[in-house]
Amino acid sequence: MYLNCHTYYSLRYGTFSEVTLLELALQNNIKTIALTDINNTSACLNFVRKTKEFNVKPIVGIDFRNNHQPCYVGLAKNNEGYRELNELLAKHLHNKKEFPAIAPPLKNSIIIYPFEQVIATQKTNFYDHEFIGVSIKNIPNLRVSKLLQYKHKLVILQPVTFRNKKDFNAHRLLRAIDNNTLLSKLAKEQQACPSEQMIPYDELLLHFSDFEYIITNTKKILDQCTIDFDFSKNKPSLNQQTFTGNRNKDQQLLKKLCYQGLTYRYKTPNTQVYERLEKELKLIITMNFVSYFLINWHIINYAQKKGYYYVGRGSGANSIVAYILRITDVDPIELDLYFERFINTHRTSPPDFDIDFSWKDRQDITQFIFSEFKHVALMGAYVTFHYKGAVREIGKVFGLPKFEIDKLSEGNYNYQTLDHMHKLVILYSELIQGMPNYISVHSSGILISEKSLHYYAATDLPPKGFPTVQFDMIIAEDVGLYKFDILGQRGLAKIKDAISIIKYNQPAKANFDIHQIEKLKKDTRINTLIKEAKCLACFYVESPAMRMLLSKLKTDNYLGLVAASSIIRPGVAKSGMMREYILREHDPKRKKNSHPIMLKLMNETHGIMVYQEDVIKVAHVFAKLSLDEADVLRRGMSGKFRSRKEFKDVKNKFINNCRKEGYQETLIFEIWNQVASFAGYAFPKGHSASYAVESYQSLFLKAYFPLEYLVATLNNGGGFYRPEVYIHEARMLGATVLPPCINTSNYEHSIQQRTITLGFSILRNLDHNTAELILQERATHGCFTSLDDFMDRVAIGIEQLSILVKIDAFRFTKKNKHELLWKAHFKINKTSDHGIIQPRLFAPKTISYKLPELTIPTTETAFEQIEAFGFPLCGYFEILATQPVNNHRASQLNDYLNKKIDIYGYLIAAKNTSTTTGKRMAFATFLDQYGAVFDTVLFPPIQAKYPLRGRGIYRIYGTVVKEFGFMSIEVLKIAKQDYIPDPRYADTLPTETN
Repeated sequence: MYLNCHTYYSLRYGTFSEVTLLELALQNNIKTIALTDINNTSACLNFVRKTKEFNVKPIVGIDFRNNHQPCYVGLAKNNEGYRELNELLAKHLHNKKEFPAIAPPLKNSIIIYPFEQVIATQKTNFYDHEFIGVSIKNIPNLRVSKLLQYKHKLVILQPVTFRNKKDFNAHRLLRAIDNNTLLSKLAKEQQACPSEQMIPYDELLLHFSDFEYIITNTKKILDQCTIDFDFSKNKPSLNQQTFTGNRNKDQQLLKKLCYQGLTYRYKTPNTQVYERLEKELKLIITMNFVSYFLINWHIINYAQKKGYYYVGRGSGANSIVAYILRITDVDPIELDLYFERFINTHRTSPPDFDIDFSWKDRQDITQFIFSEFKHVALMGAYVTFHYKGAVREIGKVFGLPKFEIDKLSEGNYNYQTLDHMHKLVILYSELIQGMPNYISVHSSGILISEKSLHYYAATDLPPKGFPTVQFDMIIAEDVGLYKFDILGQRGLAKIKDAISIIKYNQPAKANFDIHQIEKLKKDTRINTLIKEAKCLACFYVESPAMRMLLSKLKTDNYLGLVAASSIIRPGVAKSGMMREYILREHDPKRKKNSHPIMLKLMNETHGIMVYQEDVIKVAHVFAKLSLDEADVLRRGMSGKFRSRKEFKDVKNKFINNCRKEGYQETLIFEIWNQVASFAGYAFPKGHSASYAVESYQSLFLKAYFPLEYLVATLNNGGGFYRPEVYIHEARMLGATVLPPCINTSNYEHSIQQRTITLGFSILRNLDHNTAELILQERATHGCFTSLDDFMDRVAIGIEQLSILVKIDAFRFTKKNKHELLWKAHFKINKTSDHGIIQPRLFAPKTISYKLPELTIPTTETAFEQIEAFGFPLCGYFEILATQPVNNHRASQLNDYLNKKIDIYGYLIAAKNTSTTTGKRMAFATFLDQYGAVFDTVLFPPIQAKYPLRGRGIYRIYGTVVKEFGFMSIEVLKIAKQDYIPDPRYADTLPTETN
């Protein structure tokens, strides 16, 4: 009897989940119920999936509203009707147009106009599929209404939005947040009626007992509506079924491509290669994954024609077919990749392909996919309310001052001493925590389906400009839609740009092939960089944590780097197995600590689970789960799937099977804890291998063309560290780094021999249009000869011009910066039309000005650069208020092993973390006063007493320790150092000059 129910996917309006709605139905003896969220169908698929557990018949639809003012409720009679409603909603959302007061004719849907809406529109004609909805609060008005004459059109429309008064209060807060207004000023028309609650079936009928025909009409609608989706374990894929339009042709094409590409990968294919290829092809055809592989190949083929760099990874990287089709660059035979992680007869979903492109090329790849296939949309995702954000939002609508909101948000309070208002903020922040706040876009997922995606949900049109479905990847997989992952990363752009820069700067040395991976793997110089952890700017191996791991492992080969790429993931470290792996790497005798089965399964990694497929191996062989049960276990280790019944059932079976095998309880739970702690974070081995390939390409460029590679890194937004760290590295490698110049700089940074000239892009406050004007004018009419020449040719205001002068962009004039600024102000103030530049037949006559003698303090340039770039090119040690009292350096740490050291360092990276007991500690990386890197650790007592206070130079006192050859300082005391006052704002300026 409930045809208009809302969940919290009625964004910033509803107050509970679709599962809670079903629980309410069960409590109130409701056997059929309609989910009709406001302008949203996000919850519909999961609602239908869950109704079987509650023995409730589902109906789905949409509550169409303009600015939350009701228009009509649409109910799907069947799956075609659901598509109709989704298309209507999508049209409105894409074009950002209001719904018409009267719904368009729909063949497979029912439209219900709320009682008040019919009165307001004075609608008198109703199609067969149109009805008038009456709620309990409308009954008194209905008794005296002319609408009583439409007896066959009247139905019960009792909205459900709340469970209780607390929900209603939360609803009002959500509406105030949505309207960006104080709760006290929230308009009545933006709120639901407090009566929008579910009551028991019999009680609802009692309210309408005087109108039996309304009850009868409502039951007819309930009987007319049926919706069904296949959520079974062996459901067919809903992805595009064929690539060519014919399954047989698809199979022939796939085989043809594989045998054509075989010799590209294997010059002399052996029996093992042919057997693996035939085995995979047979399974791919049997499992109906042919079109999935061909679509991925088609995308890659387009990228190759466009000259785009890419990396194919994911579980699909375990496939020889993917390797031959050049979707990946990982040889599954060389790496002995676990076949069942890629595909097995129990698996209904296709293998994962995560394809990385340059962040510059990804948009074009996405556009290609949308233009090439008929039914395409981006995967949706929801941004939820987090506790701190909820506190801030609710604090604002209550009208609390900012400092009070800050205290509540940071947890800086004693709950017992809070007043009533503050306690309400905490209470309702906890209530809305986890609720969806707004729809977003999945980081990489694209759906390519056989039928219109409006059969499954409406689509939004976010700023990216591509239709986006209103559900996430978990629900997509539930119904049989499997995403294609197209990602953008800067590492590939760095490689591509570095090669272009090398061709310009060192053309004689540019005749290398970055894709000759086998050659790179054997390169001694590259492997030495890995072993010594000198990997700054290199993809996936430059972070302090990775540098520490590589130093401890002493890795000097490709396979070692593949393992390290997965070991560094959170789960392995959390389980304590990263440390155990390092111990076993240095002492192979420790392998005997492993159970024989574990050692046999993972001998290459010393009996330790490192890769995602290790979970499947252990579950299948050690715990005797079937392969499909093992895959449920793997999937269930992350996100909301972990809470599902099927995952809990498999977990129990894992433990029970181990007991049947006679394993000791301590061993069972030790292995289970390892599985549970990292499976959701670990990489498949093929995935790690793909990352390692890109790392080797980056390392090759860093080893042989470091300056060009660092320029490419800067031009692509840097990496793990701030840009200043890469500029510092370039200087340490012998480069001369110059600030921007109006005659030599481009927008991006450039290099000539060993001189790097920073581009206009580094100037934080320089308008992009100004930079473009300068570059266009210089390209058209040549270099600028003076400040006057520049000002005559470029339309620029004094603020923008001052930025350029202050960072020495006019240094070619040999003029003092202060003198140039004086002239610039004088000329702009004297020129009334300086915003318009007209071509001149003759150069204007330059007037000579007599200026006073101007001096520049030696430290002023550093402060100008901090303001312009965010850092000084000379480094911060030059502007310390008190110079270091010692000259200790990172290279001396070994001399102070197990002793105390007093050293200065500039903070370049810090990671705050928690101990197992929840106490806060930190790892911090510094540059010493000579430019070398060193690492520190601040244990909880020190972190509490001497917290790091952001960027800057610190004086550090602590004990030097070494573990597996990795040196660090356990901090005992740390103090941030002050800089000299900014001389530009001093009362009296020093007289020395540059």
